[in-house]
Amino acid sequence: MDSAADGTERGFRAGLSRTRAAYLALRDRIARGEFRPGERFPGEPTLAVELGVSRVTLRHALDRLEAEGLVERRMGSGTYLSARGGGSPVVADLANVLTHLVDMGRRTSVRLLSFAYVAPSPDIASALQLPEGERVQRSERVRLIDGQPFSYLVTSVPERIGIGWSEDDLAKKPLLELLERAGLVADHARQTITAALAGPDVARELGIEPGSALLALTRTVFDPQGRGIEHLQALYRPDLYSFQMDLVRAGHREGRRWRPVAVEGLKLDDEHPKTAAE
Repeated sequence: MDSAADGTERGFRAGLSRTRAAYLALRDRIARGEFRPGERFPGEPTLAVELGVSRVTLRHALDRLEAEGLVERRMGSGTYLSARGGGSPVVADLANVLTHLVDMGRRTSVRLLSFAYVAPSPDIASALQLPEGERVQRSERVRLIDGQPFSYLVTSVPERIGIGWSEDDLAKKPLLELLERAGLVADHARQTITAALAGPDVARELGIEPGSALLALTRTVFDPQGRGIEHLQALYRPDLYSFQMDLVRAGHREGRRWRPVAVEGLKLDDEHPKTAAE
């Protein structure tokens, strides 16, 4: 690469970095409640000075916020925080992993990306306690809230279970509902949560830049007999999804400790529609 091209490339990367920094700074101010829904932002010259960027860079950052539905650009008037403000992100209760899925299912929709029967990886086979040679039904999906993608899900269920539903079922119905339809009970689960960076494919589906930080969750769901019935690998946008846990103090004196607040277990009946989701 010649020096001119190299300089152009460095300039492009720097410009992209400044745009992202301005976008994140504005998102942070929105999240902190500095602007009320419907309130007008300061003018572009003022915002550009506050953020230390050019007006061109600022406009690119505002374009991203507008694409996410967070702001409205009105010709000749300015930029306003949208009526829904910072939105209403999904909040998952860590202490009651199965219960919170019902609410998520009511508020979200799903887009099916792929569907196949494959040999599981050693880790998934071990987590589900599969006999040697058993395949899994593997699906990749994106879950959306208010039309905006917030999670990328890779689900594996034993073939003997998944064979009972179709690709169309997975595109329209929550997985826990399909498990219930098959006569299975999601009794308990084991999960781990860590952090990850978005690869190009995931970034494209979630509408974010490659390398963006994500919440990564791995969950195995078991029936009452302790048999694995679902394995989930999920990546979540942290601006649209978060985890919480209510705690109480338990024990006496030196043995006092924090423990999760217990909530009634999930029961799918007429009072609680079968609309659970990942």
